[in-house]
Amino acid sequence: MRERGGPLLRNRLEEIRRKSGFTQEDLAEKLQVSRQTISSLEKGRYNPSIILAFKIARLFGRSIEDIFIYEADVDDEN
Repeated sequence: MRERGGPLLRNRLEEIRRKSGFTQEDLAEKLQVSRQTISSLEKGRYNPSIILAFKIARLFGRSIEDIFIYEADVDDEN
């Protein structure tokens, strides 16, 4: 269960990146972003733009939802 005010979006980016054999730097270069951006995404400190989310999903041949998991707030369900 998620605490109130906690992250709404979690991701599997680090897991998928490592399984694909990419370093953070490799992935950053392919996506034309900084390595710091990849690190922040993996740590959940930064949510990607929709364009970046699509680029990541396409690069790995997965759906956005397979990489980025939205955790709806309880209030969203009412």
